[in-house]
Amino acid sequence: MSQQKLIARGHPLDKLLRTERLPHIWCPGCGLGTLLGSFLRAVDYLVSKGVIDEKQLVVVTGIGCTGRLSAYVKLDGAHTPHGRAIPYAIGVKLGNPRLVPVVISGDGDIASIGGNHLIHAARRNMDLLVIMANNLNYALTGGQMGPTTPPGAYTTTTPRGNPERPFDVARMVASIGGNYVARWSIHYPVQLEESIKKALPRRGFRFIEVVSTCPEIFGRHVGYRTPPELYDRLKKVVRIKKPRALDDIVYDWEKEITLGVFRDEDEPGYMESICRLYSYEWCREIPEVKWARRLAK
Repeated sequence: MSQQKLIARGHPLDKLLRTERLPHIWCPGCGLGTLLGSFLRAVDYLVSKGVIDEKQLVVVTGIGCTGRLSAYVKLDGAHTPHGRAIPYAIGVKLGNPRLVPVVISGDGDIASIGGNHLIHAARRNMDLLVIMANNLNYALTGGQMGPTTPPGAYTTTTPRGNPERPFDVARMVASIGGNYVARWSIHYPVQLEESIKKALPRRGFRFIEVVSTCPEIFGRHVGYRTPPELYDRLKKVVRIKKPRALDDIVYDWEKEITLGVFRDEDEPGYMESICRLYSYEWCREIPEVKWARRLAK
């Protein structure tokens, strides 16, 4: 088939993209395109099977390279202030329980500036899916040290190397008790897609960390001059495992970054807890509960 005919046919995911805003602004080798592809393929699959309704999805992003994602998807969405993606999404859910917010943002936005919101959303088992792209630094604002930056790493704010221990975000969320907690890397887009398929229709708090590449900022700062170099370096350290305990989960740039599903439960979400207390009329229409029943069939 000729190139012109291929272009005329378009991409299978064009129906979920605002193609008029493409090409995207992400750097060559950035892992966010892989993350977006896995997310859209999961949404497309669940919609095609009648499990979810894309008209009920709301994609919420914060400030950072990931923030542009909400403008690329043909779904309801919002681009929020730095660190406030989760509380904004909670407000969406409380304001209209028939909607299903999905937060997609970076590690600086989610784990640092918005870290307090992440902790309490997980504690409450808020009906919310959070996908955190972890590129190991504050990339958009110049490559400053972030909560996930490896010890010893050069950044624009640690010119002699990072003196701090990094934050193992997925392990922290799993310890609090969200219903579903997983970590993948962009090297495993199929596993990431399957994880999103499983998490999106669920009730309660769901969290997926995606270890991603940032070749233009983080990679160059730590000595990897091209996207393939950083990609290969990260691939050597990620390991898929089935941890039996939280202590089996490792986040170490030099030794191992554990990938896999760390928690998989089905406890009542926050909205159901409210319904038990107040018996609101909309309680029968909570999408996550309906979607879970469809999956069970």
